[in-house]
Amino acid sequence: MSNYKRRQLFFLATVCTIALILINCKSTQNSDRTTPTTSTTNQQVLVYGSGGSPVNLEPGNITDGNSLIVQQQIYDRLLEFKPGTTDLQPSLATSWSVSPDGKTWTFKLRPGVKFHDRTDFDAESVKFNVERWWDAKNPNGYRNAGKSYEIWQQIFGGFKGDPNSLLQDFKVIDKSTIQFVLKQPFAAFPAAIGSGFFGMASPAAIKKAGANYGTPNSLAVGTGPFIFKEWRTGDRVTLAKNPNYWQKDLPKTNQLVIRFVTDPAARLAQLRAGQIDFTVDLAPDQIKEIQGDPNLVAVPRPSFNVGYLALNTSYKPLADVRVRQAIDLAINKQQIVQAFWGELGENSPHFIPSILSWAQSKNLTKREQNPQKAKELLTQAGYPNGFDLELWYMPVSRPYFPTPKPIAEAFAADLSAIGIRVKLNTKDWAAYIADRKKSPGFQAFMLGWTADYGDPDSFYYPHFGPGGTTDIGGWKNAKVIQLLNQGRATGDQAARAKIYAQVDEILHQEAVRLPIVHSQPLLAKRKNVQGWIPSPLGSEDFAGIQKQ
Repeated sequence: MSNYKRRQLFFLATVCTIALILINCKSTQNSDRTTPTTSTTNQQVLVYGSGGSPVNLEPGNITDGNSLIVQQQIYDRLLEFKPGTTDLQPSLATSWSVSPDGKTWTFKLRPGVKFHDRTDFDAESVKFNVERWWDAKNPNGYRNAGKSYEIWQQIFGGFKGDPNSLLQDFKVIDKSTIQFVLKQPFAAFPAAIGSGFFGMASPAAIKKAGANYGTPNSLAVGTGPFIFKEWRTGDRVTLAKNPNYWQKDLPKTNQLVIRFVTDPAARLAQLRAGQIDFTVDLAPDQIKEIQGDPNLVAVPRPSFNVGYLALNTSYKPLADVRVRQAIDLAINKQQIVQAFWGELGENSPHFIPSILSWAQSKNLTKREQNPQKAKELLTQAGYPNGFDLELWYMPVSRPYFPTPKPIAEAFAADLSAIGIRVKLNTKDWAAYIADRKKSPGFQAFMLGWTADYGDPDSFYYPHFGPGGTTDIGGWKNAKVIQLLNQGRATGDQAARAKIYAQVDEILHQEAVRLPIVHSQPLLAKRKNVQGWIPSPLGSEDFAGIQKQ
């Protein structure tokens, strides 16, 4: 490293350290009932390096992992997942059961829980949250302000009154009992409603903030271990310990600072300098640097994701399946995965990862790179000289694509070899997520998914079910939707395996979302950080983490 770069790094470390000290001083000077009155020491402040800023802090109205991580700290859900697993455990609901016909799920709620604003959590507050997600006409949903709640549609098929809506009715039985009445059996329903998207927010806070709820200058009020204090756009979210949290002896730290550091190299530099305590989504080739630093520990996250290249069928060339297959044949996916992920990545023809191999088709083989065959398909489709293509790459690192730009450049190089002239684009993360779904959308784009519950349904339904294909030109396959609904309604795993194998084969043939990688995300922490148990689902609460 040159002396100039050393001076840059020293200057960055000095500035960031001073900034952290000033933040800590500010928190002690402006203490209130939710902030400890004793002076905040470095051990009482936990600093997390996020790969980017959240889109918003409104439950049910996000699909991205950066938002999910922050929301996980502020809100509780009806059910949670045991640390490090996809197994369910009680949270705001203490028990749950299903009717003999598999269509009615009953949840018993935890008594005595309060939101951060000291209002009561009860069955009516659950109803308030569910109805604003589910009912497009609910006035508390503020859809006229552009709120879409797309994740509800993706997971549960549609909104109230839609023919594909899985939820048919929601009932308050008494103050501590609720029921969800479904159109058909759905064995994974408790895991789906317990996923990180559906945190319980304070009805009073939502009514107070209106359409601004969950934005940087507004409120975010849940029942979770941390209380929202501040959101500095482009910089950080600051949370304080919830002194009245219903889980005894949690959280373990007085203040949680979530800093937005989009570049993996910068995150690792700040981790090494002690400016952040733990971080995620580092580039796989950084593992040697982590292992070579005695103050750091590499922390593996189990692979439960997919990074894909999406092809928008509303763009005329991509409407032809031969063109989509040509793109799949042109990209040397195996070589790209080896170059950018090494042993931490796997390419396969399946959209779902190998941990769900029971649901994969045994008949599929990889489309190995074959430029000559790709050119033949383009010629058959009427594009012997190729065509122009805008390919969008993410501005932030994510578990599935830790270094999006150079990976996109590798795609572009391979496509240029068959005559497809690629223009690379990107934009702000929130706009990237939103604009890909605005007609006509992006022609081609990189994105990915970390499943929210341990079932093939969590990969397939949000991407190929009703409402899940807006970003690829509304592509539809009636057989796929029929099979996905059949898979949801079937309880026997052997029968479900046959159903999902058919889905796997159809999607491989149609090539609308090309699976590039199933990655094992690289995380890291400083050695004095204890109690962090990464979830395969990509987001865990930080209540049990502390510095020693």
